[in-house]
Amino acid sequence: MPQKRNPDAAELIRAKVGRILGSLTSLTVVMKGLPLAYSKDMQEDKVPVFEAFDALDLSLAAMAGMIEDLTPQPASMAEAAGRGFPTATDLADWLVRTLDIPFRQAHHITGAAVKLAEQRGVDLADLPLEALQAIEPRATSAVYEVLSTRASAASRTSYGGTAPSAVRHQIEIWKERLA
Repeated sequence: MPQKRNPDAAELIRAKVGRILGSLTSLTVVMKGLPLAYSKDMQEDKVPVFEAFDALDLSLAAMAGMIEDLTPQPASMAEAAGRGFPTATDLADWLVRTLDIPFRQAHHITGAAVKLAEQRGVDLADLPLEALQAIEPRATSAVYEVLSTRASAASRTSYGGTAPSAVRHQIEIWKERLA
């Protein structure tokens, strides 16, 4: 149907990864028992190598075409990223880090906050401070600094993380490698 926007290329690539992994497993098993000299069983390495190459080649072409035709929808992406209480772990980490609460207890507090947010039909960041304080009296307004998806992503500054600085760093690395 013309109104549908199916991620065909992404689904194809997701499936091809399984084929590539299967080829790697096959090749690894063939090669694992080889002695130090050439053996006839090495002729079995060709099929998985060529299958993996073909799957990767097709996947790269599909991904390039998908990215070329892609029109990002930032508002829809932000809305989708916020679904399902993705900052619950950030809340638990904040309770541990800021209030020195054991993680087990922070986990229970976070669960109660998520349950309350679900009952009210809101995100964690939309719960009033009084509601959070009813669950954990020592909570302060500083908790809202970790409850947005933007703040959550920005806090992941390690190598390969989602923080804008980490992403920009990876972009620069790959621009240099691919130049």
